[in-house]
Amino acid sequence: MELRKSASYTYMHFIPCPNRLRPLLLACKDKASISKTHALMLLTGLFKHGSSNGGLIASYANIGDIKSARKVFDVLPQRGVGAWNAMIIAYSRIEYPVEVLNLYRQMILEGVRPDSSTFTVALKACTRLLDLKTGEEIWRRAMDCGFEFDVFVGSSVLNLYAKCGKMDEAIVVFDRMLRRDLVCWTTMISGFAQSGRPIEAVDMYRRMQKEGMEGDGVVMVGLTQACANLGDLKLGLSVHGYLIRKDLPMDVVVQTSLVDMYAKNGHLKLACHVFKNMPCKNVISWGALISGFAQNGFAGNALDLLVEMQVCGYRPDLVSLVSALLACTQVGFLKLGKSIHGYIVRRLDFDRVLGTAVIDMYSKCGALSWARTLFDQMNSKDSVSWNAMITSYGIHGHGKEALSLFLEMTKTNLKPDHATFSSLLSAFSHSGLVEEGQYWFNRMVSEYKVPPTEKHYVCMVDLLARAGRVEEACELIDSMNAESGLAVWVALLAGCCKNGKLLIGEMAAKKVLELNPDDLGIYSLVSNYYAKARKWDDVASVRKIMKNTGMKKVPGYSVVEVKGKLHAFLMEDKSHHQYENMMQLLDKLDHEMRAIGYVPKTEFVLHSLDEEVKEKMLCNHSERLAIAFGLLNTGPGTRLLIIKNLRVCGDCHEATKFITKIVNREIVVRDVKRFHHFKNGICSCGDYW
Repeated sequence: MELRKSASYTYMHFIPCPNRLRPLLLACKDKASISKTHALMLLTGLFKHGSSNGGLIASYANIGDIKSARKVFDVLPQRGVGAWNAMIIAYSRIEYPVEVLNLYRQMILEGVRPDSSTFTVALKACTRLLDLKTGEEIWRRAMDCGFEFDVFVGSSVLNLYAKCGKMDEAIVVFDRMLRRDLVCWTTMISGFAQSGRPIEAVDMYRRMQKEGMEGDGVVMVGLTQACANLGDLKLGLSVHGYLIRKDLPMDVVVQTSLVDMYAKNGHLKLACHVFKNMPCKNVISWGALISGFAQNGFAGNALDLLVEMQVCGYRPDLVSLVSALLACTQVGFLKLGKSIHGYIVRRLDFDRVLGTAVIDMYSKCGALSWARTLFDQMNSKDSVSWNAMITSYGIHGHGKEALSLFLEMTKTNLKPDHATFSSLLSAFSHSGLVEEGQYWFNRMVSEYKVPPTEKHYVCMVDLLARAGRVEEACELIDSMNAESGLAVWVALLAGCCKNGKLLIGEMAAKKVLELNPDDLGIYSLVSNYYAKARKWDDVASVRKIMKNTGMKKVPGYSVVEVKGKLHAFLMEDKSHHQYENMMQLLDKLDHEMRAIGYVPKTEFVLHSLDEEVKEKMLCNHSERLAIAFGLLNTGPGTRLLIIKNLRVCGDCHEATKFITKIVNREIVVRDVKRFHHFKNGICSCGDYW
């Protein structure tokens, strides 16, 4: 009875005025009440009233009944811009961008003039679809309709260009805007940061400050990302300080961006501090820190954090898993890498990103055949996948297989790019295929129209110099259009060291020092060159520079996986509980090796010491200790994989060949440059490394 009275009152006193219908529709929170209002509109004829229809459509949409909203829209006798916008916005809210654009096109065909809301939502749909072409068509129509300087339409265009990586076009629109709100500034700062243009992101923020606009947390996220990409810790600390001073909300997004920034700058203590103090973490937060540890070479920490993440109830996402695979790759942890592969297959879509990461892991953990099997099984391969597999063949010394795969790639729709040729030329360099390298370098330029970058020149100089053709390498450097960088001269110097080309090596060493490298390993190379040339004063001079820089030499270490666990060894590491047994085995092997022709290469001990002392030092190298431990703790015939963080020394390379002959085992050594597969007294590199 009360309901009938209420309906009667509404019918008699409220409905005759269409303007009063809007608050009634807004008050309806369920389908029953909306349906009653809908019925009243039909009874009174207000359904034919254009200004009321949009509200009815919006009411159905607001309770999630998109089907009823669309039915109302489809039977409308006349549809004004309000009805069109209501339906377009309804689809936008449930993230149906294709339907949004279909309605927009239908609206244009029926001759209805869009307004600011129409253009704003249509452009948002294009952004979601990354449909730049349609977005630019809509923007041109918006300008024709007089909305060129509308701040909402302008913001949507900026967001479209930013998400599509078209920041040059975005800045043109931005500079022409008469009024810019905080959203516009945020879009530009975040767009530059995400497009790999961090300096322009910072400049945009400073411009924003000059115009008297205060940044909020979202702006700070974009600025933090720019600091991460720039490696500018000082500015990053300033941003963090600003957030604290202004008491801006430190939500999970802001704090995660700080974790990511500190981690990418190598300041993992600060990253961990922010992470541990986060009241609320999400999968992205965990992924940022795991990635930070992996990218900075702390594989153990990354893998421990992956386990902790799952203990805390979080399911690893793509970033976390790719980072964990990278960590496995760094230390050669094949068993865990296989487990992560299995987890991915069971729980996630095996896309190209994960597929490529798993291929890289298997390859760098010494399981090249598994990497190729997985590559062949991938349904969809992009150029990154092909490049990864070509690189894999290269680091294992299979240059001809790398070329065969490259030729297979050329038969697909994919076009080899600069990265493909870098992988191919590097593979030739590892295999000593000089003629092939020169041939394809020339074809890269003439046929594929890929201009050679410094990376390509580094590969070619390395290829020629390691083959002893340092004069040709010098001629190639002279032919470069741009000034040759540090990596080119380091490649030349390494080749000179290997082949005893002391005259050209002298010139290369001076060039390297002139360029002030910030890598201690490069200074060590220069020092080793001077030691080889018996220029002890120059050795002392370089070591003084190394000392004055404050940089610490990275100690050489080797890792071996035994029974699913990793065991690491430093040079002359006497702390291991099996050290005495390992040295007894190495001493026994040393006698057996000498009996069949092994002669210690003491020239690889670059110190002025007695020969006997040098021989003892060689026997204590980390890779020898790792091999001895592996032999003691695995069954006969078991293949050993040794991972070394530096280049394997020439004497250990020679000794390992003899060891495999004596123990009748395959020993695989991955150093910082490539793989060496030792078997029956022979190395896969053919002593070319």
